[in-house]
Amino acid sequence: MLIVLPLDRKDPVTARLVPMESAKAWGLVVFEEGEMKNIEFYDKLEEINDFIDYAIVAKQGEPIWPFMEQNIFVLVAREGADIKEVMEGFKFKELHEASF
Repeated sequence: MLIVLPLDRKDPVTARLVPMESAKAWGLVVFEEGEMKNIEFYDKLEEINDFIDYAIVAKQGEPIWPFMEQNIFVLVAREGADIKEVMEGFKFKELHEASF
């Protein structure tokens, strides 16, 4: 399963979830068997050509229409959370469905 995250930097340890318009990088997480297997970083969302299963954004009210048009399920995590926190929230179903 592939999950995309808007991040403030390209670092798997220190990167934090930020609003989409503030993203300096996009993380593409490979999530399998209940854990994060890998993460790749991109400068722009448009560079990702893989089929994305989920997008996790930093707050309600983000411009999520492009995801919805591609049938990508959008969830909301806490702004400023690191990648590990976001993925634990995903794993334990603690994230909320995004609204527009």
